[in-house]
Amino acid sequence: MRRLLLLLVPLFLLLLLLPLFALVAAGSPAGGTTATPGSHGATPVIPPSWLTLYREAAATCPGLDWSVLAAIGTIESNSGQSGAPGVARGHNPYGAEGPMQFEPSTFAAFARTGPGGVAPPNPYDPVDAVYSAAAMLCADGAGGAGTLARAIWSYNHALAYVEEVSTLALALDNNAALTTTVATVLLFAAARLGLPYRWGGTGPGAYDCSGLVQAAFRSAGVNLPRVAQDQYGTGPAVPGSAAVEPGDLVFFGSGADAVEHVGIYAGSGLMIDAPHTGAVIRFDPAGGSGVVGVTRPA
Repeated sequence: MRRLLLLLVPLFLLLLLLPLFALVAAGSPAGGTTATPGSHGATPVIPPSWLTLYREAAATCPGLDWSVLAAIGTIESNSGQSGAPGVARGHNPYGAEGPMQFEPSTFAAFARTGPGGVAPPNPYDPVDAVYSAAAMLCADGAGGAGTLARAIWSYNHALAYVEEVSTLALALDNNAALTTTVATVLLFAAARLGLPYRWGGTGPGAYDCSGLVQAAFRSAGVNLPRVAQDQYGTGPAVPGSAAVEPGDLVFFGSGADAVEHVGIYAGSGLMIDAPHTGAVIRFDPAGGSGVVGVTRPA
């Protein structure tokens, strides 16, 4: 958990480090905690069998969080549930194969036959694919806090990919039964990290706080009002005695009728928000004396 926080809190600063990653990253593009019930009984984004697979494969790499491996599998193929070309057979337009979306040469370099997998290793076999992904991440430094971002970037050479994987991993670490809706919301917000704040902004190039929230939830099929005050009134409210979960909305202001700001909770005390003029969409602390309340629209 601490390693994910070290990566996420200054994540927008990775923009400055991208040239360095290009020089030191190895490999080629390859394309928690106790589970709690998903919001409103919705189906978790990770099937139970895949959750077990991610945990067991991550254990082969000391220091690798299972949630990082799970986030990659979720983004690449929805844990094998995607019907996109290249997941179950064939390849995608970039030549990637299998549920973890390996290029053939990369899979050949890191191929592993996991327990119950097939021999020789096959990129379409879920067990082999996940164990091979763990081997690649481990070789690229995913077991260390200082090299985790580089390892994720090596898997798919894009800063946005690092941000999305890291954000989803943080949320999964906080709730292993994260729902598809919440995962979609968080991935949308993560992909906008670093974009500028603009008062009244609703995207795609700039957002204000409530504009980001509205767009993120719309991407998951949830319609919310435009402004933070109305979003707060839409609810449903999370009781003060209940734990805040990833995907919840945290509202700030001087009172229930004077809401001024909103952020999307990502986990471990952090939220993604568009804070104010002159700032960018970023991670901020989700607590403090200005908190008015929390809602759970997902």
